[in-house]
Order: sequence, then structure tokens, then C-alpha cells
Amino acid sequence: MKIDSQIVFLATTNLPGTSEFYEKTLQLPLALDQGKCRIYRVADNGYIGFCEKKEPHSVDGVIITIVTKEVDEYCDLLRKRGVVFEKEPAFNAEYNIYHCFLRDPNGYQVEIQRFEDPRWESST
Repeated sequence: MKIDSQIVFLATTNLPGTSEFYEKTLQLPLALDQGKCRIYRVADNGYIGFCEKKEPHSVDGVIITIVTKEVDEYCDLLRKRGVVFEKEPAFNAEYNIYHCFLRDPNGYQVEIQRFEDPRWESST
């Protein structure tokens, strides 16, 4: 199973201030602007994303995202290993992605996703 990249998404109540810090202060390149979420490259295939939330964030705002073109195949493998999904694989029109959600043993949300947005391919 090939994993193409990895993203950690974090919640923020101040996306403009967060964006300024990561783009201007830390000078991380912006890989993709999805409007409510902005994704920054931190390594060749490693990313951090920040998504605007109205409420203050908590551990529930953390999403560990594994990006692969083989979402269904990966999910089938995980099902065979006994993983129970919180959300089965489906297309999300708002973010133009195909994804699913599960939880790790610590309660962290794990997302397996494929970008349908061609801008993602050109930024990776």
C-alpha cells in the first residue's frame, strides 16, 4: 500500500492570523487554499493544515490525514484488520475530496482521503 503524503489538520478560530504566521513568519509554502482550510508544505510530502472553526479548538479539532489515491483499497485493508469507521468513504463536495474517518486508540480522528482538486496534484 503506497501512501502519497501526510497532513495534520488543526482547528483555528483565527484563520487570517494563523495564515499570516505560517506564511510570513515561518515562511511555509501554501500548498492549497480551500477557503475555510489552508494547507502548508512542511516537508516533501508532509503538510499541516488549518481549518476555520467558530468555537475554540480542542483535541477533537485534530485530524491526522493520510493522503492516498487508493482510499477504497486502504479502507478495505483496514476493515479486514477490524477497523470500524466513523464515516465510510464518500465524496465531500465542499472540499472536493473523497474521504473517510476513523479513530485511533487515543481517540484522535484519522482521515484517509484523496484530493479531487487538480490544484493539489500540481502542488505536490
